[in-house]
Amino acid sequence: MSASTHSKLGVIDLPTALGRCEFQPEINMLIDRRASIELAIMTLQEAGKLVEASKLFAHALPKREAVWWACVCAHYSEPADIAEADRRAREIAADWVRKQDDDLRYAAYKQAGETGFQSAHAWAAVAAFWSGASISPRGTTPMAPGAHLTGLAVAGAVALAAVRGGIDRQTERLQLFLASARDIAAGGGGRIGREAT
Repeated sequence: MSASTHSKLGVIDLPTALGRCEFQPEINMLIDRRASIELAIMTLQEAGKLVEASKLFAHALPKREAVWWACVCAHYSEPADIAEADRRAREIAADWVRKQDDDLRYAAYKQAGETGFQSAHAWAAVAAFWSGASISPRGTTPMAPGAHLTGLAVAGAVALAAVRGGIDRQTERLQLFLASARDIAAGGGGRIGREAT
């Protein structure tokens, strides 16, 4: 992973991001609402609240970067025998990140449906779909997705990737995923490869 010193976490402010996360009161009490998003994430991570730290990243990253992060995490814990429908969902979402093409965005959602919406790969694809200007069927009146939906799908993808195959690797994976998100926020690629099995 490589990173620059420029942070991409200034898209929304901390109170807005926290509102989208819908944390329990005891989690919100850990965070100084006047702090930066980076500091809030660090506070959560140091308190061992890794799931919550990942949710905050999912909502705080710009949409394109957040979808890429979901793809990176899904790929990391992807088993060798991953279903073709799931693999394609992640690949289409990653293609959308690279090309920002609306045809790919709709294809990502269609492919997520082929998976039954059960995997990290599917939710990375849904996140790509929810990152566009409209979620209406083609040829109908455009309807913008809710501002929180991309982050919601990304958080789901990351959570599913962290527990794939069981929860025994969740903490280790989430630490790695958070480092990836930090790299992406700093302008890096966030790449972490594939998990050794």
